[in-house]
Amino acid sequence: MTLSLTIPTLETARLILRAPQESDFEYEREFYASEASQFVGGPQPKHRTWRMLALFLGHWALRGYGFWALEDKDTRTYQGRVGLWFPHGWFEREIGWTLMPHGQGKGYATEAALAARAHAYDVLGWDTAISQIAPGNDPSKAVARRLGARFEQVYDDPEYGPIEIWRHLEPSEIVNGGMEAYA
Repeated sequence: MTLSLTIPTLETARLILRAPQESDFEYEREFYASEASQFVGGPQPKHRTWRMLALFLGHWALRGYGFWALEDKDTRTYQGRVGLWFPHGWFEREIGWTLMPHGQGKGYATEAALAARAHAYDVLGWDTAISQIAPGNDPSKAVARRLGARFEQVYDDPEYGPIEIWRHLEPSEIVNGGMEAYA
């Protein structure tokens, strides 16, 4: 049986947001083998990293949205992922991001998350979104702030422990597509 799955491609000034591919696995495997993955469930063995990649594709199949792979337009190098996330039992619909170490500190997470949020609001009709951020993940909190999100509460997740909930601007609160948060 073959499953037909259409994942839209989005573009920003510097990035292509595309469907996850098997070629992304080596970047993810290396990332999840390191302490750099501590805020997103790592470190973990490569077989779990493979399952995670499959999980991302499955979310697209079941929900019609999910995580995009981030590719630098100039180098065509995998930089990480950003996307829309709401698995069964999740707190609320989420905008999430994870950058590989070589993609951090360049503004890619903010740039890609703005595109993902626009897709969620303009195409999917979401009226709100959150980001769940580990309490010690200061770089991720900085991205949330640049997106205009505000800290809302700490949620005691039964699996992951305390998680900060950051509330994104509603569509009516966004000016010029939200790019003022990025400028």
